Amino acid sequence: MTTGFSPGESAVPELGPSLGRVVAPPPSPAGAPPPWTSIDDLRLGFVSQLFGLAGDARRWAREGDRAVVFSTLNREAWLAAWQATIEAVTARAAETIGHRLAGAAHEACMPMRKVKLLPLDAEERRALSARLGGGTPELRDALEELDRAAHRARATHAPAGAVRDWEEALLRAARRQEAAWLALEGALAAEWKLWGREVEAVRGWRRPLWPLVGIGAVLFTLAGWVGLVLGGYLPVPEILRPAAEWVWARWN
Repeated sequence: MTTGFSPGESAVPELGPSLGRVVAPPPSPAGAPPPWTSIDDLRLGFVSQLFGLAGDARRWAREGDRAVVFSTLNREAWLAAWQATIEAVTARAAETIGHRLAGAAHEACMPMRKVKLLPLDAEERRALSARLGGGTPELRDALEELDRAAHRARATHAPAGAVRDWEEALLRAARRQEAAWLALEGALAAEWKLWGREVEAVRGWRRPLWPLVGIGAVLFTLAGWVGLVLGGYLPVPEILRPAAEWVWARWN
């Protein structure tokens, strides 16, 4: 049988204020261009998952089931929601980058065999995901501390204030989550600067000149030889004599 929460311990704190700009991002400055890829729906989905976990934990707290409260808002559930969000942002960013590279390639009249190589491959997507999740290690540290606080508070002979320590660890994790989200947004802005250079490089692609120069030189040489042959300055090959005589008959 689990130990219930006392009346003073029964509240799971609200995460919204500590999540800060994950919940309520500041409005964009007037006249600012729209983001190169919108992730607002993914942010809201992630926040909904965290609020859902907190809501479930509050329900178990009201029922006095201490163990389930701590196992609901734990490191694994939180990190799973965050990693899924990073992967969703990565997929959307990679798709947008691929579309813009393809558009630049179309402007440059790039051959289709080259266009097919432009979308991000699996290795590039993994690298992009790692850059977007740059704030994850600090978040993971905060969530590990949350799990340790939960372990102490779950114990049958938990020290006084153990639940309060867990609540404080929960709010620290939420603040660390805000920092991780802001790091993701900053990394996303940096990615467009990086890939913007790639887009411009693709847009500036031109076909190599040497085939055109080579073919032109061959045609020019051939035209000169034909002119000299038809002008009588060079001997006519037997295989071309009927054609040459046909030209001469009409030339004269």
